[in-house]
Amino acid sequence: MAYDTQPEASHFIDGAYVEDTEGELIEVVYPATGEVIARVHAATPAVIEKAIASGRRAQKDWALMTGRERGRILTRAAAIMRERNHDLSVLETWDTGKPYQETSVADATSGADALEYFGGLAATLTGEHIQLGEDWAYTRREPLGLCVGIGAWNYPTQIACWKGAPALACGNAMIFKPSETTPLSALKVAEILVEAGLPAGIFNVVQGMGAVGGALVTDARVDKVSLTGSVPTGRKVYASAADGLKHVTMELGGKSPLVIFDDADLEDAVGGAIMANFYSSGQVCSNGTRVFVQKGIRERFVARLAERLGNAVIGDPMDPETSFGPLVSARQMEIVQGYIAKGVEEGATLVTGGERLDKPGFWLTPAIFDGVTDDMTIAREEIFGPVLSVLEFENEDEVIARANDTEFGLSAGVFTQDFARAHRVIAQLEAGTCFINSYNDAPVEAPFGGVKMSGVGRENSKAAVEHYSQLKTVFVRMGHMEAPF
Repeated sequence: MAYDTQPEASHFIDGAYVEDTEGELIEVVYPATGEVIARVHAATPAVIEKAIASGRRAQKDWALMTGRERGRILTRAAAIMRERNHDLSVLETWDTGKPYQETSVADATSGADALEYFGGLAATLTGEHIQLGEDWAYTRREPLGLCVGIGAWNYPTQIACWKGAPALACGNAMIFKPSETTPLSALKVAEILVEAGLPAGIFNVVQGMGAVGGALVTDARVDKVSLTGSVPTGRKVYASAADGLKHVTMELGGKSPLVIFDDADLEDAVGGAIMANFYSSGQVCSNGTRVFVQKGIRERFVARLAERLGNAVIGDPMDPETSFGPLVSARQMEIVQGYIAKGVEEGATLVTGGERLDKPGFWLTPAIFDGVTDDMTIAREEIFGPVLSVLEFENEDEVIARANDTEFGLSAGVFTQDFARAHRVIAQLEAGTCFINSYNDAPVEAPFGGVKMSGVGRENSKAAVEHYSQLKTVFVRMGHMEAPF
């Protein structure tokens, strides 16, 4: 039986659901129909205080547990998530509008992967012995304390786990604030963690808009902030966190290049472009939305891409056959429509798509623009929707320079059968998460994050441990202490 879309209460704090109807009402809308499917309330100052106080209190005992003990709980939570993957995926589809075909393999499963990976890593988080003649030093890897995670609306379950798993493995407590657009899934993550044995207060979920996030970020008792969101939001959060010298991880937006050379396997390259632009209806931060195609194959590429887009099944997101869903909200749909109009106005050729479907909900057909130039708005700004821009290039040096001519640097991809060229080009692309003959893979074992305006720090992999822990150095003198007087 799938979860009821109306949660028991708005927040999950200190191991239990908490409600305070004095908080601003947030209506949760199912993107496929525009219907209100749940209502929650934004956190009041009292709710925020309860979350912070419980997290600070519980964290001390959690940090004293062994890594193996903490890891066992995370691993158990991963198993529960896998057992309930169907129900969690249905809820994620209600929350985001993404097709069940996608949520069933990419959301709760990815969250479970993170819990399992960091659960396994927890017991290995040790310090180092450093011999210095007869004296010596050692390091202790210690938690930061209370962490705040601020999520985006495109992957609510995954992001809650990507942030929560390494934080908890390292001995921290976390307060997670989902996007107000998709507030439902993170509550189930909190429920499952407690069911798996997580002590009350270690993973709290509070709802709200920017004001709630601001109150959490600026509180002196918070030691670390991890945000997934847009660059403008990231700037504000980073500035607020910097005022308190808090540890920060920022996973922000992108305008990533996907470079397709004329020797690439055409079907693979088209498949890569589809995964880089139309998965989650284009609402993925790492998407390769600037598709640079070498002159010799551009026409064939565009024709085949348009042909394969005709195979997209647009319909009820709960139908396992559906492969393309709605935008997450009316506002997001309007933003994307504005960019499509701008692309036409600035002279790009709309090959196919970009149409509003005559049905309830927030539906746009996947759009391909050809003849796009580097200075066009659709080639400069992050759209966060199903809009692919094709840009023609002639040679390697040219495309590297053009690909790097952006303030962003989250991802990049190269399709070619010349592996020397593939590695050579990837080495010169200014991006943190790159792909060769693939796109948008995100295994938890590999670091994920960007450079330039696309973010600070890394999520996933052993690299995340560095962002949720700190080293204490202890020097030990074995002989007598000398001093000048």
